[in-house]
Amino acid sequence: MKTIALNFLIFLSLSTQVIVQEADSVIYKSLLPIDFHTALQKSEKAILIDVREGFEYRPSHLKKAMNIPSSANFQIAADTINKECPLFFYCTTGYRSKRVARFFCEKGFTNVYSLDGGIVAWRKAGMPVVKKRQTTNDKRRKEE
Repeated sequence: MKTIALNFLIFLSLSTQVIVQEADSVIYKSLLPIDFHTALQKSEKAILIDVREGFEYRPSHLKKAMNIPSSANFQIAADTINKECPLFFYCTTGYRSKRVARFFCEKGFTNVYSLDGGIVAWRKAGMPVVKKRQTTNDKRRKEE
């Protein structure tokens, strides 16, 4: 009987620790495209950041997005942006943006969002993207 009670207490203490750890591990919000768009529109001071590399950003991106590749040193941005400012991150599929979102949360940012499924999911949902027009020079380079 003592063994059962002891095992129950051990189980109870371990499960409490796991619940606390799970709550702490959710440090940013991963939103589906329509929810991401709605949250972005509701926030006046939001910063939208495309964390893809420049060659991915240039052909198409979300309107008003700035490009800071995930390979960049985000420490400078973390030191200069107000920690209360809502940050919205996206990439191609959501992997890189989640990693960057986690970084900013660890730096003390409280309103951090990641586009679940990235720009791929955004396009599948029929949401708008800004496409770069091909100039004559771009066409010539492509032909060469």
